[in-house]
Amino acid sequence: MTTLVRKLGLDSSLAFHDVYSLDDPDLLAFVPRPVHALLLVFPVTSAYENARREEDEPLPEYTGSGLDEEVVWFRQTIRNACGMIGLLHSACNGGGREFIHVATDLSKLIHDAVPLDPAARAQLLETSPAVAQAHANAAAQGDTAAPNADDKVDLHFVAFIKSAQNNLWELDGRRKGPLNRGVLAEEDDVLAEKALDMGVRRFLKREGGDMRFSLVALAPSMD
Repeated sequence: MTTLVRKLGLDSSLAFHDVYSLDDPDLLAFVPRPVHALLLVFPVTSAYENARREEDEPLPEYTGSGLDEEVVWFRQTIRNACGMIGLLHSACNGGGREFIHVATDLSKLIHDAVPLDPAARAQLLETSPAVAQAHANAAAQGDTAAPNADDKVDLHFVAFIKSAQNNLWELDGRRKGPLNRGVLAEEDDVLAEKALDMGVRRFLKREGGDMRFSLVALAPSMD
């Protein structure tokens, strides 16, 4: 993940780190702070699908665009690309966005995406050579063969970021839009206790004993 986002234009002073525990202070201490984004990988279970549909049903379709938009949200229309969408949400929002170099694929993508509505942004991703190449590179670096667009994949990626307005946002390209999960204190990052309670721990609680979760944090590099 780190190699991929750096090739796209993120500064080498940031990296993705595995988060091995949400409760053990000694393990949490291994994660550099501040954490600018969390990327959660979790199973798409019937419990998740039911909860997603129930929450989304009364919500309007998101139509945000422009410089006043608090977050840049990408609708996922490319099948089996939720990992790439999660990486983009993590790098293009919150504190991580400040570490994107100018005149890079990421900076161009943000520049082109911000004025567009969600449908046009989705089309932008579908036709972006940089995104397509990054997706292919990520697949080539993996330990297993990349899924085809028509394959059924039961794991999904969701990003959590903190906006300049101190709101915790859940960014998932399969939802109707970005979800504001609540206000954080000025000093809190997305790995703070309150942020975890409003975000990642909600998934763990709903899924009970399912242990197929992993979590990575976008934070200062240890290189």
